This record gives sequence, C-alpha cells and structure tokens, in this order.
Amino acid sequence: MIALVREHAETVKPPRALYVPYPFGSPLGKPLDAEHQHRVLGSALALLKKDGPVLSDFDDPDHVEQRGAPAQFTEVAAQGGPATRSDVDPATETTRTRQYYTRWVEQHGGRTTVGVTRVPPARFRAIIRFLEDYASGNEVDMRERPADVSLGEWIRLCALDLRAMFSEAKMAMQPGVTSEAIDFWFWGETSTGDLLQRVKVRMEASDDDAIVGAAYGVAR
Repeated sequence: MIALVREHAETVKPPRALYVPYPFGSPLGKPLDAEHQHRVLGSALALLKKDGPVLSDFDDPDHVEQRGAPAQFTEVAAQGGPATRSDVDPATETTRTRQYYTRWVEQHGGRTTVGVTRVPPARFRAIIRFLEDYASGNEVDMRERPADVSLGEWIRLCALDLRAMFSEAKMAMQPGVTSEAIDFWFWGETSTGDLLQRVKVRMEASDDDAIVGAAYGVAR
C-alpha cells in the first residue's frame, strides 16, 4: 500500500507499505508529473521483493513537507481567515466559478472529480438553492436524490461536488496554486463555503443521528 499517514501504517502493519510525504488527494506527488509518479509506483512495487511487514519511506529530496490533510472551516476560522468574505450570492458565485471549472475540464481531457451526485454542473444553482433552504430551517428535498440515498448523505454528496468544482476552478484561475491555498480560499473567502458551514450547523442540531453523522463530511 501507499500510506499518506505514517502513524496509520505503523498501527495497521500491512505486509508492505510505502509512506509518501504528500497531502491527501495526491498520493503520487505533484499532479501531471508522470515521471515522478512512476518513481513512486516503482518504489512501492519494489517492496514486493522484501519480506513483510515492512514500512519504507519514499525518498524525495526535493519535496517540501506539506500538511497531511485539507484545511477545514474550523481551522481557517481559528486562524482568523482573510479580512473579507465574498458577499456574492452563492448561486451567482457558483455560476461564475463554473466558467473556470469548464476551462479546467477542457484542459485536462474531460477528467474531473466532480460527479458524485450525478447532477450536471450546469444545474449546481439548484443544489445551492436546496442547501440555502435547508440551512434556513425548511423541510426540503431534491428530485435528483436517489431513493436509496438518505437526506444526510445526499447533502454530503452535494457538498463534495461543490468543493470539487471550486477546487478545480481555482486551479484554472491560478495555475500552481497549492491545495492549502485552495482550502483557505474556499472556506475563508467564498460565500459557498460559508453556506456549507451554515448547513453543517443545522445538521448537527437534527434529531436524526444519520444527519448528525453526515454533518462531519459537509464542513468541519
């Protein structure tokens, strides 16, 4: 296995593990660097020649250690965040952001991490309106929610798609931006990030344990 958290690998003790010093979402290192990614994979596969259990550290002398996990709302708020937050309506903000997201997808041959809800990005305004109604205390739902997906899980999936679209849009806006900068931008400067925090607050106040549990995946 390739391990992003060394302590987890030490506890689980898989037969063979390669610890890599990269952030969540980038287990092979810098995106689009195929030569480096092949080196990571080669190092992992080379562990098959050793008797386990073995935990090896990937040697990357040029890498500057990054945070191990994405920055969350609470961390951004604790650090003061930026001085201002967008006062743009989240639906309008999402429509504007989608233009950059579309550029990102075009630049990367159609590859995207957006899609867990199966709602097309062109209809993300509907997701925003749904989340706004929910955060306001209304009893709401979306016709796109599958019958076998609970309301709490559906809200979590909506949050994942929004965050994925904003992240890819930011990379199109600002090539070379770090994952940490994207997190601080989303949670600290966008009205959509603020909306997800308000959604999470209502979820945590629910009498439904499943909704309370899903709140952790919306904002934390």
